[in-house]
Amino acid sequence: MVNLWPFFLLSFCCRHRIEKQCISGTESTLNKYKLSQVQNYTSTSKISKATMESQQSHNQLNVIFVPYPTPGHMIPMIDTARLFAKHGVNVTIITTHANVSTFQKTIDSDFNSGYSIKTQLIHFPSAQVGLPNGVENLKDGTSNEILDKITRGISMLQDPIEVLFQDLQPDCIVTDMMYPWTVEAAAKLGIPRIHFYSSSYFSNCAFHFIMKYRPHDGLVSDTQKFTIPGLPHTIEMTPLQIPDWLREKNPATAYFEPIYESGEKSYGTLYNSFHELESDYEKLSRSTLGMKSWSVGPVSAWAKKDDQKKVNKGHLGELGEEAELLNWLNSKENESVLYVSFGSLTRLAHAQLVEIAYGLENSGHNFIWVVRKNDKDEGENSFLQDFEQRMKESKKGYIIWNWAPQLLILDHPSTGGIVTHCGWNSILESLNAGLPMIVWPMFAEQFFNEKLLVDVLKIGVPVGAKENKSWNSVCVEAMVRREEIAKAVEILMGIGHESKEMRMRAKKFGDAAKRTIEEGGHSYKNLIQLVDELKSLKKSKAFSDKAD
Repeated sequence: MVNLWPFFLLSFCCRHRIEKQCISGTESTLNKYKLSQVQNYTSTSKISKATMESQQSHNQLNVIFVPYPTPGHMIPMIDTARLFAKHGVNVTIITTHANVSTFQKTIDSDFNSGYSIKTQLIHFPSAQVGLPNGVENLKDGTSNEILDKITRGISMLQDPIEVLFQDLQPDCIVTDMMYPWTVEAAAKLGIPRIHFYSSSYFSNCAFHFIMKYRPHDGLVSDTQKFTIPGLPHTIEMTPLQIPDWLREKNPATAYFEPIYESGEKSYGTLYNSFHELESDYEKLSRSTLGMKSWSVGPVSAWAKKDDQKKVNKGHLGELGEEAELLNWLNSKENESVLYVSFGSLTRLAHAQLVEIAYGLENSGHNFIWVVRKNDKDEGENSFLQDFEQRMKESKKGYIIWNWAPQLLILDHPSTGGIVTHCGWNSILESLNAGLPMIVWPMFAEQFFNEKLLVDVLKIGVPVGAKENKSWNSVCVEAMVRREEIAKAVEILMGIGHESKEMRMRAKKFGDAAKRTIEEGGHSYKNLIQLVDELKSLKKSKAFSDKAD
């Protein structure tokens, strides 16, 4: 979940001409799009429209998925949509042209394997908000001005999406938490809206109880600790560690509160989590919060299990040195390499990058560090290129610029741990590989996820992050020093008792993550139960409509 600039979303909503394009084709067809036309593309196997329609029986469950355009939200929802299709559901994913390019090939592959899944494209209003074509995702918000325009464009998608709902007449919609208006849209159609929550049960429960009781109000300083009420574990935080809109009322508060309230108004919530990981908070969500929910994760494990090649989600093939990377990993002892990645949105000051570099080097342990390409600049940032050369010579470190085959690295036997920004997708992928973590939260709910890993699951080492900042801001004041970084690395990657205990617990969760998605596992059964429940609702609605 991302910490947005939501107040830009509130004042922009107008009706736009919708461009409808059903895509069951390869990514190469994207260049053929014309905004004024309706075009149908079939897959490379040239499956006819009649054949496509024959795949969809009258009684098949039709579900629309609407992902929010930022990587941490899109990736798990696309995996979840694929999962539904592989269990017999007719799936439609509504998205925009630039966003579909990151996953269309995967959808083509599923479609050509016989699954009923397609994408339905709508036009992103780039010209109306003053953006160049192709800038349609929050990760492209390189400045506040561009981010403002992207969020305005996203808000303007509401009307065309609602038109598609009316045209396609789904039996259910699964929409990202950032689309609270879809509660009313589903009610108009008389169908259930499933609220897709892209993070942990724990974080959702923490948000709920802090919003309800505001235990941080009245503290003498932002660094004074408070205890989150209502949780089965004692969790202490400071006001600086919670998002600014929750810390104190501001323009964003009026936007985010309805988002969390919309979950309670929905038919239920879909979580990319699993029972063995968060059973206490799964139970709390259903009882105290009174919300119906289904744990179907880790969905990345489902996707990896079904895909023949272990490839990372996103820009496939961008890394040309994969063979070189594998050779480097193969040269290292088992569990001796620390993987360092801060996700696709995090921005770090140059001074912080310098501290990370020296902290990793001074730890004496092997590491792979993924650095944003934007940080590979001339001038002061030439430090990183010099550091990269030094690491090549010492063979202790390996720098990857911008994109890394994360699943391949995490699953390699040489990898023994990860430095994570506590984004939920990265946490689940690390857990699936049975890896303990150094936790370095940056924004949004990530500080809650840190508490889950450190205080509840006891598989994380805190690096000492103190302040929850907007994801697109660069903060020098809250910098983590090299000594703290090296200390955390030694605790996680060393040979001490604490490291061994964390590694053992992480491996148990990794085993549980694999079992839960197998037939008979908790997540597997939850998915089947949800699909059956939605089918029953469809039959009941059909019977009611006939009676009327």
